[in-house]
Amino acid sequence: MPKPIQCIGDNVSLTTVTIISPEAANGRNVAALGVVRALASTQKTGVFRPAVCKKETFTQTLLDAANVGETIEQARGVCPKRARHDKNGSRADIVAAYETTVAAIDTEAMVIVGTDHSCVNDPETFAFNADVAADLQSPVFLAVCTINRTPEQVRETIKACTATVEEHGSAVLGVFVTGADEEQIPDLKAFFADADVPTWVLPKVDFEEDAAEKAAEAFDRNVPASEVHAALEAPFKAPVTPYAFQYGLLGKAKAARKTIVLPEGTEDRIIAAADYLLERDIVDLIIVGDKEAILARGEELGLNSLGKAKFQAMDDETVLAPMVAKLCELRAKKGMTEEQARKQLTDASYFGTMLVVLGKADGLVSGSVNSTANTVRPALQVIKTKPGASLVSGSFLMCFKDHIAVFADCAINLNPNAEQLADIAIQSAETAAAFGLEPKVGMLSYSTLGSGKGPDVDLVEEATDLVRQKAPDLQVVGSVQFDAAWSPTVAATKAKGNDVAGHVNVFVFPDLCAGNIAYKAVQRSSGAVAIGPVLQGLNKPVNDLSRGATVQDIINTVALTAVEAQR
Repeated sequence: MPKPIQCIGDNVSLTTVTIISPEAANGRNVAALGVVRALASTQKTGVFRPAVCKKETFTQTLLDAANVGETIEQARGVCPKRARHDKNGSRADIVAAYETTVAAIDTEAMVIVGTDHSCVNDPETFAFNADVAADLQSPVFLAVCTINRTPEQVRETIKACTATVEEHGSAVLGVFVTGADEEQIPDLKAFFADADVPTWVLPKVDFEEDAAEKAAEAFDRNVPASEVHAALEAPFKAPVTPYAFQYGLLGKAKAARKTIVLPEGTEDRIIAAADYLLERDIVDLIIVGDKEAILARGEELGLNSLGKAKFQAMDDETVLAPMVAKLCELRAKKGMTEEQARKQLTDASYFGTMLVVLGKADGLVSGSVNSTANTVRPALQVIKTKPGASLVSGSFLMCFKDHIAVFADCAINLNPNAEQLADIAIQSAETAAAFGLEPKVGMLSYSTLGSGKGPDVDLVEEATDLVRQKAPDLQVVGSVQFDAAWSPTVAATKAKGNDVAGHVNVFVFPDLCAGNIAYKAVQRSSGAVAIGPVLQGLNKPVNDLSRGATVQDIINTVALTAVEAQR
């Protein structure tokens, strides 16, 4: 089994908490400052503001209470205006900025403080803060104001906010009821004494002169630091959002830079993705094509970093001559002549694949304009399968709102027989394990554990038996319908007593038609990010793109290929 690739949260001992509020005012700052001080009393503690205006001053107050020597630039993510107008792009940049800061400072804890109160009313702001908490794999402390609310209304507000946080992938571990008058505090404490999570009551503090001192005194008087620490020790399963996973891929690719060849150098999406990767020094790239023409097109597109790439012309005889000789050697049993080899190498996909064979590149990504067959055929002929691999299959890493799953085969094998289907399942389980998942395999059909009959069901059940024989330690269920594989609730009815049903994270489809339709339907209808296909079973990583791939899809696939090349 390959060594797992930890794509997110390498510093598993880091204590994190995100403080957010539906109002982002009226006491949120008192809670935030108090939590920073409480954690800094026992741990090296940093601060991060995902979306904050450069003109505000509260971040510096938080940094003064922290104790890792962090700069205000390290504490900031994006500006609030950017967050309002480009939430998805902002989330990606926030994750990158946060991970960069954590890597740069010597910290044991991070307090993440959500957006400030704004005169611009954006109804999605609280959900955005909840999304960011999940992206940063952080539990949440809520700050809910009691001004102009009865205790019952505060409780209902907490319930609504908690539901939003959970819906977006994180969890609430504690609540601050803020803005209370001194005479209200005893009654409010009694009202919330039986709350599901620790709930503390804080008095109103005007953030004016001596504000930090007043806030600290009010917090210390009402919230024991030991209770803050205890709340953060509660069980919390960190979500894996698409943004966290994608940034993890980029980070891992950058950590041990590999060289990836891009044969489709005339395609705008390819060179835009290349520019992004080169600007951030994530990989080294060989772009196949005419250097001057590609750079000129990059300039037209406003790209500034393409010059960092190595460009490889296909008529460069210093490369072509040894390539022809090697191809003739590899295809000698097929009777390939030098003339045939040179003709074959006029195909950019073949040419790029031979760069990998000659050791000039560690992997290849193609398919934005070429078919899957054109990408895979050269790899099968000259890179070939790993020892023990009976076939090549294609899986997708499906990044859902708070977790990752593997779908296969969605790219290569039209109608696999039982033996092939079993091998696809085992290969896909290995891919899942390599990316940090404990594989739980579902062999999909229109039948769950014998509920339906027919030759298609028989095929899947035979394949399931073969998986159990070939990989007896692998957790597998089959045949199983998708809903029973996905949902614990459905599994409790359709597959009662089966420990894998309802918890599947490796979904093996019975044929290419089902797999390809399913991944695209899920991707387009649910917003899941599909990374791949990951071509499984090859000696060197060669990965195919959908011809509908976006620039982000290409970036992800190149990074994934670079990470695979490290294994």
